[in-house]
Amino acid sequence: MKKFLALAFLVFNFTIVNAQDKPEGLFINSKAPDFKGKDQNGKEISLKDLRKKGPVVVVFYRGNWCPYCNKELKRMQDSLQLLTDKSAQVVAISPEKGEGITKTVEKTGATFSILHDEDMKIAKGYGVAYQVDEKTQQRYKSFGNDLLEINGQKERAYLPVPAVYIVNRDGTITFRYFEEDYRKRVLVKDLLNNL
Repeated sequence: MKKFLALAFLVFNFTIVNAQDKPEGLFINSKAPDFKGKDQNGKEISLKDLRKKGPVVVVFYRGNWCPYCNKELKRMQDSLQLLTDKSAQVVAISPEKGEGITKTVEKTGATFSILHDEDMKIAKGYGVAYQVDEKTQQRYKSFGNDLLEINGQKERAYLPVPAVYIVNRDGTITFRYFEEDYRKRVLVKDLLNNL
């Protein structure tokens, strides 16, 4: 009986520790952390300044090497006028360094701001960052996508869960799309319905 209890205790603790490592993202009615960075055009962007103009659609994506990310950003670009007609600003955030962001712009035609999230500071603030396991990291590397190199990360590779938030003028999150399955993405019509 003691062995069973000890085993149950270990399983419970292991489950709790692993659950704590999984990102959950921010929730509706949370305050969105402010962030700053330079976009692909060298323009200084801050959430605080964007909010002055209206709601902000904040998009976290993995990188130009991710076809699902490219499709999502292309849809955002194709619908940008519909979003801006609702006074919304769009900003995308990626761990990729400048060269990768340039490739994203080439692939998607994105004219909205895209920021490099150095050291995953923004993604961590929004609760969307996770550590990529060694097996997955090696699989990506075998396809020519060395995450450590692409993202300028040391020792451990991190990516964001594909997530999209709408942040209103006072900095409150009014919409959240958080999906661990990177193949599933938010629909633009859902954003439009929530702006």
